[in-house]
Amino acid sequence: MSLLMLNCSMIIMLMMLLIIILNLVAKKSFSDREKSSPFECGFDPKSSSRTPFSLHFFLIALIFLIFDIEITILFPLIITLKFSNPFSYFMFSILFLLILLLGLIHEWIQGALNWSH
Repeated sequence: MSLLMLNCSMIIMLMMLLIIILNLVAKKSFSDREKSSPFECGFDPKSSSRTPFSLHFFLIALIFLIFDIEITILFPLIITLKFSNPFSYFMFSILFLLILLLGLIHEWIQGALNWSH
């Protein structure tokens, strides 16, 4: 039994050593200027860093995140349908969707969904 464990540990040590050696040998050592430069959301890193960021793009991204989180909240709500009281389930669902609808109407009235300005 002890000999078997010794053989297994030797095989594991040899495999680890082989992986380390192959990692060092196979590593590409050339440096590319484009790959080593920072990349941030499509902005050119060589241009001025003081260019204004589009607030409208930020608002659209924020609305997308809110509705993405809304989907993650609705999935457990659907799963718990068979375990909950139908009246309280219905009231919670209506209240949740009403809050989301009011938020969407507010964004629409404020003009955050228009790309024209």
